[in-house]
Amino acid sequence: MTNIQKPVTKPANPNFSSGPCAKRPGWTVDALSGALVGRSHRSGPGKAKLAEVIDRTRAILSIPDDYQIGIVPASDTGAVEMALWSFLGTRPVDVLAWESFGSGWAGDIIKQLKISDTRLLDADYGELANLGAVDFSRDVVFAWNGTTSGVKVPNGDWIPVDREGITICDATSAAFAMELPWDKLDVTTYSWQKVMGGEAQHGMIILSPRAVARLEGHTPTWPMPKIFTMAKSGKLIAGIFKGETINTPSMLAVEDAIDGLKWAEQIGGRAELMRRSNANLKAIEDWVEKSDWAGFLAANTMVRSNTSVCLKVTDSSFTALSDDEQGAQLKQMVKLLDGEGVAYDIGGYRDAPAGLRIWAGATVETSDIEKLLPWLDWAFATVNSSTN
Repeated sequence: MTNIQKPVTKPANPNFSSGPCAKRPGWTVDALSGALVGRSHRSGPGKAKLAEVIDRTRAILSIPDDYQIGIVPASDTGAVEMALWSFLGTRPVDVLAWESFGSGWAGDIIKQLKISDTRLLDADYGELANLGAVDFSRDVVFAWNGTTSGVKVPNGDWIPVDREGITICDATSAAFAMELPWDKLDVTTYSWQKVMGGEAQHGMIILSPRAVARLEGHTPTWPMPKIFTMAKSGKLIAGIFKGETINTPSMLAVEDAIDGLKWAEQIGGRAELMRRSNANLKAIEDWVEKSDWAGFLAANTMVRSNTSVCLKVTDSSFTALSDDEQGAQLKQMVKLLDGEGVAYDIGGYRDAPAGLRIWAGATVETSDIEKLLPWLDWAFATVNSSTN
């Protein structure tokens, strides 16, 4: 690839991080002016704010009325761990992994919870595990979208409605950007910091009636930390799902979550959020189709994420380099773009193959994606010419 002229136009918002993600368009700190600071989250107004997050979430995601929605600590990681520790133990487990977080959940199930009859169905970065091999007489743990690999499940058709086990779905970078079939999901988790551009450290857990029945009928054999406990004396702790959180939430973060949900409602709800993410992915796909150096880590369009878009370098002069040399060259690209104020935090995940990762969720403007792409060409040409 020859040297190219440095672009002139920059993205209006250079925040393409995959978490915490870009704030919604037009966001300023004034959006937090109604925050219930200095007040207890257990006060009447405090619980009302938390309940508002739950109610608006239910409406936008079309979550069935008989599903329970709770706000929990420690972001999506905390919500997933709460699910693993609370629900597993009555059946064998199938856990799917095609990126680092799925592998992490598998490690927790096997090494921490010590569920010996656990099958790991895995795949390399850029590929999807064999969904046809899943046994739904077992409990099934999977991520809807692999944030670090840019690979998603294409739909919920592979999950039977009449399954025997329960499904535990990490949907942290899928919720609000991808259609989630609630009749196929028993425990679903996500965090505020992803598609809605909220603040970190707060997670959401959504339970189907089947999940509630499991929770009320199952006592884990391992000690349960208080922060994971959702049932007491065989009954769901209902307050958790009405805004009475297990621990103290940030009321600033709560206000920010409400602001994001209101924005989503104003622009057209879930359908518009998904359209925006799809438009962002399409802009990148159109660019990759013409590129002589970049490709997708997820080659199969059916499983390609429309939020965490992972790119690889296909240029022969690059692929001939050692892994360390490839990593160093990509770090130079990321540093160049950061220094220009064009793109922040777009390096690939540390455990993933060397590449770039661009967040394309609903809070990112397609016009900013389009302005970013010529800069990627310039950065690659600049770094590649200096090392060859």
